[in-house]
Amino acid sequence: MNRALPVVRLRVPTDEDAVAWHRIFDDPDVMEFHGGRPAELSVYEELTARQRRHDAERGFCLWTMVDEAGTVIGFTGAQPWPQDWGPKGEIEIGWRLARAYWGKGYVTAAARQTLERVRAAGVPEVVAMVDARNTRSIAVTERLGMRLAEVFTTPAARRQGHCYRLPLQSR
Repeated sequence: MNRALPVVRLRVPTDEDAVAWHRIFDDPDVMEFHGGRPAELSVYEELTARQRRHDAERGFCLWTMVDEAGTVIGFTGAQPWPQDWGPKGEIEIGWRLARAYWGKGYVTAAARQTLERVRAAGVPEVVAMVDARNTRSIAVTERLGMRLAEVFTTPAARRQGHCYRLPLQSR
């Protein structure tokens, strides 16, 4: 079934978005594959500030996702892989969405915009690092045309993960 994707707007995160992200991600279902517990507000304040720097320096970041009514519903975008293991130095795309918006196509619509913007910024390839049990995010990677490139075990949590790749520039 090919349904139309919803309208979603991406913007560089503001200070106020840190508060919105903290509120909408204060949900164990949303955080299941991100440590299981909600983060403190200060984590989101630092994250939004870092994303503003990424956008200014690189032309892309984790953007705030806003629905048709102007409500903050999550984030999607790209940033350098932040860990000291895995695809160091590579650009990872990712997303996190408020529970009320799951299953409606928002992440796919926003991730497609992300790919266009990152391609325009000259990034040759992106990765997506996904917990192997996160079937919803795996489905998004497939809709984006990404291919499974590696299966790994995370160092801290010892969980199985998948690294998906997508070339963006013709070679």
